[in-house]
Amino acid sequence: MADPVRTARRTAGTGDRGWSAAPTAAICADSGGVVLALNEAARTLFPAAAPGRALTGTVADWLVRAHDARDGEVVRGEVGERAFAAHPIPHGEAVTWWLVDETDARAAQDALAREQERTAFLSDASAALLGSLNLERCMEVAARLAAQHLADAALVLAPTTSGNYPAVSCVRGEEPARSRLEINPDELPGLGEALQGFPPVPSRWLDPDAAPGWVLPAGFGPVGSIVVTPLPGHGVPAGALVLLRRGDRASFTDQEELFARLFAARAGAAMSAARVFALQASITDTLMRELLPPTLEQLGGVEFAGRYRPARDGERIGGDFYDVHPASPGEGDESLAVLGDVCGKGLEAAVLTGKIRTTLRALLPMAGDHHGLLSLLNRTLADRRDARFVTLVLASARREGATVRLRVTSAGHPPPLIVRADGRVEEADTRGSLIGVLPEIRSTSADVTLDPGETCLLYTDGIIEARGGPLGDEMFGEERLRRSLTECANMPADAVVERIHMLASQWIGRGAHDDTAVLAITAPRGQHLAAVGGHGRGRYTA
Repeated sequence: MADPVRTARRTAGTGDRGWSAAPTAAICADSGGVVLALNEAARTLFPAAAPGRALTGTVADWLVRAHDARDGEVVRGEVGERAFAAHPIPHGEAVTWWLVDETDARAAQDALAREQERTAFLSDASAALLGSLNLERCMEVAARLAAQHLADAALVLAPTTSGNYPAVSCVRGEEPARSRLEINPDELPGLGEALQGFPPVPSRWLDPDAAPGWVLPAGFGPVGSIVVTPLPGHGVPAGALVLLRRGDRASFTDQEELFARLFAARAGAAMSAARVFALQASITDTLMRELLPPTLEQLGGVEFAGRYRPARDGERIGGDFYDVHPASPGEGDESLAVLGDVCGKGLEAAVLTGKIRTTLRALLPMAGDHHGLLSLLNRTLADRRDARFVTLVLASARREGATVRLRVTSAGHPPPLIVRADGRVEEADTRGSLIGVLPEIRSTSADVTLDPGETCLLYTDGIIEARGGPLGDEMFGEERLRRSLTECANMPADAVVERIHMLASQWIGRGAHDDTAVLAITAPRGQHLAAVGGHGRGRYTA
């Protein structure tokens, strides 16, 4: 019968001296679990083991069970603080176990797994943080993620100039809570500096027992460790993040603090983006209010109504516009209605529209002289270098008894259409030059009288040039507009513009289109309630 010890040594590819000096522990045992031989590394690992002794009680229990099972499988276990993989090499009735130290490899694998987990968390956190451009919502997400993955509780603070700090706190497993804190941030060491964007103070320098009460969530208990880190933004600090661990948990390690700063960088970028978006939205809304069409109503005993649709459905402003200006004190009782079409679309056209509307407002003292007003506007636009122009229609309206007297002037614009009470549609006899092209302009005004129920419609070429219909490429056209207006006889001004706007939109469908605007001036049907004054809705009865 072959010597199992010599067989084990041959299997290892070493002689007696190589067997003894091998860096990997090797122990040979027979089928009865008695040690036949072991090398120096095995003696160091299992001091109680020796030839002739049983495995039981001298080596690790997991190795004894594996030897008894004799299934030929690699088994893993720990000896002291080291991790080993035991590889069986059978030879006859005996088995030699080679114990490969996997401690460092397993530590590297665990570190790699932790890094992969952290990378995945940071990626998911970035997506969650950037999922909203609302600052308060972004702070809630940051606090929740920090409490779930970095600490037992988290506090997110946003900077302020008033001492009243917007804050969101969250305890692990609970929902974030918003608040405003009237605090001195310097009460917590490192917080004042973090809110100014300075580097964080190491957590080992912070005394948890000295933390002010406003840092701790209600019922949180003793604090064992605190981390304060800035939330860096785009050029300016976005806030600060405070992480809390309870006293029964280990303190933050240097690696955990570094990971917290990586998370804080993403949270700060998201909060900064949300703040910039809020600022831009506020500025846009403020500027937009000056560019949006006004809400019209009855003015001076005359009904006014308008509708506007920009060329791009996702936008609110464009190159078409209308305004109605009440009579100036001492200038008679004429109101001035204006409808215009600026060359171009979108924001650039809307900016020029705003300038034209402002200029017209400044020229209101000349509202009684249409040609003079248009000439001054023409000189203003002719001095611009962008070669943009505008077409306009002016309409001065005043109430005379039951009728409305109009004076209309077109400047390169389609003439207004008059809808009579019997359904006839007439074109106002007015013509004029484009504004902003030639040094001098020509214009011809027309006087129009509206009886009760009759309407003067001002419109932009976006209405008649709208392409659509059954085949999608036919223009709405002036003739179709006239037929549509025939059906609007004796309608209130608001109903007229709603009808025309609806028909044009249906004609366009989902196709591309230009800006469209309509403005109706109507002589109300009914009796004037003189005691009321004729201003606002409901001043006339049917």
